[in-house]
Amino acid sequence: MKTYDLVIVGGGVCGMTAAVYAARASLSACILEKDVCGGLVNWTHTVENFPSHKSIHGMDLMSLCREQVEELGVSIEEVEDVERVDFSGAEKRLFTSSGEEYTAGAVIVATGRKPRPLPVQTSFERVHYCSVCDGAAYRGKNVIVIGGGNSGFDESLYLTGLGVSHVHIVEAFPTCIAAASTQDKARAGGKISVSVSTELVSVAALPDGRGRVLLRNTATGAEDVEETDGIFCFIGQSPNTRPFEGELDLKDGYIRVNADMETRIPGVFAAGDVIVKKWRQITTAMGDATIAALQAEKYLRAMK
Repeated sequence: MKTYDLVIVGGGVCGMTAAVYAARASLSACILEKDVCGGLVNWTHTVENFPSHKSIHGMDLMSLCREQVEELGVSIEEVEDVERVDFSGAEKRLFTSSGEEYTAGAVIVATGRKPRPLPVQTSFERVHYCSVCDGAAYRGKNVIVIGGGNSGFDESLYLTGLGVSHVHIVEAFPTCIAAASTQDKARAGGKISVSVSTELVSVAALPDGRGRVLLRNTATGAEDVEETDGIFCFIGQSPNTRPFEGELDLKDGYIRVNADMETRIPGVFAAGDVIVKKWRQITTAMGDATIAALQAEKYLRAMK
């Protein structure tokens, strides 16, 4: 058993921000991260809306955050997935995939969200959810990107920057919701085409390793077959709240909190993309984390 004042579940920008505040408040704190620290920001090729950096790779930004957290003495446990929790007592208990039990006087849930899978079943193996991770293999090739939001366009620009010959963005809605400036930049390059009101019907694997994709225009009913070297899917995320079902109050999988990031259970807080909220940005996650950490400190001081 490992005991801390505060356990932070999730090592993204939200969790690491909370850790900075906890350490500065002289709380013993631990981050439990099921993968590696950085979360979805690691997948972002270019971050241009973070104060102090005009432009920075998401992974570089998260590396800087982690360095600060480690220098403050916060324990970081990666590849440590929380499988179940018991928040019924004053000491909160968390049980992980490694068989370890963690206890703490307070917990901050900052587990964020995960990408939604491709909406069709297929044996085609070249389906990806991270262009930074997998894009280099498609230099000189053609790919399809599912999703016309900010992620879809940002990742498409990154792919063409890697040397991908052509990217076809497929969006099911009548318009793309990505920032207008990003859409203009993508279309101006000549290597990115966009189809709206278009749904993915099926994907078949071809003998040569490529994929045959059937697309349907939802407005006209017209169908089109396209062969591709790979598919990248960016159609949103789902909250990572499975371990907290039955313990915390959820709405559509997201955790309900008040303005102080408090859940219905005293001593348990939640922050960032995993909570019910309108805006999900790096900076809003950091703001949530700041409030959660300050309130956690206040709660712990009162309990002592």
